[in-house]
Amino acid sequence: MTKEYKPSEIEKKWQDKWFEEDVFKSENKVEGKENYYVLEMFAYPSGKLHVGHLRNYAIGDAIARYKKMKGFNVLHPFGWDSFGLPAENAAIDNGAHPGKWTKANIDNMRRQMKLMGLSYDWNRELSTYTPEYYKWNQKFFIEMYKKGLVYKKKSYVNWCPDCNTVLANEQVEDGKCWRHGKTDVIQKELSQWYFKITEYAEELLQGHEELRGHWPEQVLTMQKNWIGKSTGSEVDFILDYKFENDGNSHLKLNDRGEVVISVFTTRPDTLYGVTYATVAPEHPLVEEIILKENPSIREAVERMINEDKIARTAEDKEKEGVFSGLYVINPVNGEKVQLWIANYVLMDYGTGAVMAVPAHDERDFQFSKKYNLDLKIVVNPVDKNGNLEEVSVEKMENALVNSGVLVNSEEFNGLNSNEAKEKITEKLEKIGFGKKTVNYRLHDWLISRQRYWGTPIPVIYDEDGNIYLEEEANLPVKLPTDIEFSGKGNPLETSEEFKNVILPNGKKGRRETDTMDTFVDSSWYYLRYLDSHNDKEPFKKEDADNWTPVHQYIGGIEHAVMHLLYARFFHKSLRDLGYVDTNEPFKRLLTQGMVLGPSYYSQNERRYLFPREVEMKDGKPVSKETGEELATKVEKMSKSKNNGVDPEEIVKEYGADSSRVFTLFAAPPEKELEWNMNGLAGAYRFINRLYLLILSTADFADKNATKEDNYGINLDARSERDKEIQKKLHQTVKKVTDSIEDDFHFNTAIAAIMELLNDMTTYKQNVIDKNDISSESKKVWHEVLEKVLLLIAPFAPHVADELWSDLGNTTLTFEQEWPSFDEKLTVENNFNLVVQVNGKVRDMLPAQIGISKDDTEKLAFSSEKVQKFVDGKEVVKVIVVPNKLVNIVVKG
Repeated sequence: MTKEYKPSEIEKKWQDKWFEEDVFKSENKVEGKENYYVLEMFAYPSGKLHVGHLRNYAIGDAIARYKKMKGFNVLHPFGWDSFGLPAENAAIDNGAHPGKWTKANIDNMRRQMKLMGLSYDWNRELSTYTPEYYKWNQKFFIEMYKKGLVYKKKSYVNWCPDCNTVLANEQVEDGKCWRHGKTDVIQKELSQWYFKITEYAEELLQGHEELRGHWPEQVLTMQKNWIGKSTGSEVDFILDYKFENDGNSHLKLNDRGEVVISVFTTRPDTLYGVTYATVAPEHPLVEEIILKENPSIREAVERMINEDKIARTAEDKEKEGVFSGLYVINPVNGEKVQLWIANYVLMDYGTGAVMAVPAHDERDFQFSKKYNLDLKIVVNPVDKNGNLEEVSVEKMENALVNSGVLVNSEEFNGLNSNEAKEKITEKLEKIGFGKKTVNYRLHDWLISRQRYWGTPIPVIYDEDGNIYLEEEANLPVKLPTDIEFSGKGNPLETSEEFKNVILPNGKKGRRETDTMDTFVDSSWYYLRYLDSHNDKEPFKKEDADNWTPVHQYIGGIEHAVMHLLYARFFHKSLRDLGYVDTNEPFKRLLTQGMVLGPSYYSQNERRYLFPREVEMKDGKPVSKETGEELATKVEKMSKSKNNGVDPEEIVKEYGADSSRVFTLFAAPPEKELEWNMNGLAGAYRFINRLYLLILSTADFADKNATKEDNYGINLDARSERDKEIQKKLHQTVKKVTDSIEDDFHFNTAIAAIMELLNDMTTYKQNVIDKNDISSESKKVWHEVLEKVLLLIAPFAPHVADELWSDLGNTTLTFEQEWPSFDEKLTVENNFNLVVQVNGKVRDMLPAQIGISKDDTEKLAFSSEKVQKFVDGKEVVKVIVVPNKLVNIVVKG
């Protein structure tokens, strides 16, 4: 009697065996094998997995297992991105140290992941919150500081009042904190630490050529737009103001002591049309001079500062401004124009100042209309015939933004815009008031965070504020334990032991209490996996050069700008510090689609209900407790929507293999996947069918036949049924292999195996069940059973190893070679011959490709259906199209 398929028993059995034999342990070098590094973005230890995580890990695991079977030396590690605000918030809420909370979450998530049978080399596991890891963050900081890639400056930064910390621009979404969706981000002036990512702006752009074809084009476009390269000119306007410099100014001064306001423009051809200038409310000029001369506008300025930076530049955002009371001088014509402070100008882009040409810039045009400022046309448009179009200021309804021919521009009148850009820039360079330049939207990476749970910045200040780097021999600078988590301010400020130190020169010192942005941790972790327990160096250069760029990286597209751009910068910095020779961290990138699930919202309770609180009545979701009909929507799985599906519950009911197969089968990896319990049940039924079929027919297979001699099959001695099933097998091996190699289309690979299972079932019914099986059939069937198990192994490894063992094998599928196919056996030998009488189809007959013309005619006339239309009639002619059709022309 065939055993029952019990996934819980089977999966525990094989997981225990894999663990005991440490089968997933990897080596940095294996003679005769090519390295292949597959990596999923590591997890934040929130405490519990949902099936959205499962999808990411199942994709990576299928790739790792496949590449291992293809003969590669595979590296497939895992670790924990374990610093960050949630742990600190938990400490505040629960009174527990963040380290205890984090460790407990890691332990639980690791246990959950092992239930999925993922082939991680847990010997390389790392956690970024350990001093053994963050020691190297500190070493890199020190080396980058010495190289000029780290600096500190005072500036306005994004501040989340709930987080009590600084946010990078990328962490502000629609003016709200990325973690607190209802909290307005405000601007706060602080002295902060920065990584000089702008130093690599051009190389980050040019590096896209190395990645093109291997990374999604959407990701490259997002990075390109974020870097925001534009070519233009820098123009120096002079502030019409007598400035008394006390030596502490942050303003740009020329050799005459005049205040210089530099602007970046892509349209120097419009320079003669400047009618006012604007500066950002955060510009140092505002605090140093303007507000001292005109304090009445302070409230308006502060209101602009606290607006969302992204919203300030949006096209549909109303432009706000205030006249500073001062003027600047245009360098090309000496005209004095008003200086305004405007919300649409940002310090993060260009120089924080803009020359306003309202006649030729739509944003300036709207601003000038609102505040009744002058317009001056200096570029006349040209129509499609090349004729100048005369436009008057009075009739303008929009700015003239296109190129044209210059007017009202002195010696440059009559030049076209492109030529004028060059000539006017040349004049600026000649008179010393400008130059051709390239500008980037990208700003330097702000890494300071006012919180405890992060890497301490290895800096000490003396009583005069001078900066001292921590001695490398003293690393790591460890987080203290005498901390008060009150929820107010930076917890590190509460530790006197941490703050107060003695400098090597004997002076009193004060430690930096800011910690590093957690994106620093994730910018190089893929390198630490290469030697995760090394206490002498972060990793060996030889290993880094052998394993990078990572061959296949997998994660969400939401990390396109922050994590992926930062990691690319970090890798290039480490290259220039001598740690690696490669240019990029990740060769290929797969951005898996989101997992969607239904969310149920109660208007009465004003909350999202868990699926267990919902039942279906008349096809509509209602609350089990109140009967209220619920609003339902399919959206991304998340804790806030209570629609995350716990993979542990799924595993208990259907097994890990069913979960993995459904996740990989339901959609291509880059597309969204809607979680569906019916689909999951279907995956279970598929595995159950395969399990029962193989167990019930294993005894019919010739287990002495081995793949080394092609299972000893005499191709000429096979029956027609044997030929059909062997052909289908080899076609399936080819299809599955091609699907995986073609951007990991596991869905079509699994679909091909399902088709093969149908043919195997038919073979069982027609051959095995009827005991119509020869010695050759037994060999063919053994090949079919072994190869189908190897095909399914990357997707359903537990049942594959169970059945592999039942076939008498003592090895694991993970250790086997990927099945091969014979190209000759994949070719279709048969076709359906279409038989027509007077052009109308009367029958379709199975035939063999290459059948002769005479035999084709005989086959056509052998059909009883055809004879009905031919008998008693004169056959005029017979037209044969080889391997396709026969048309019999009759008369009478």
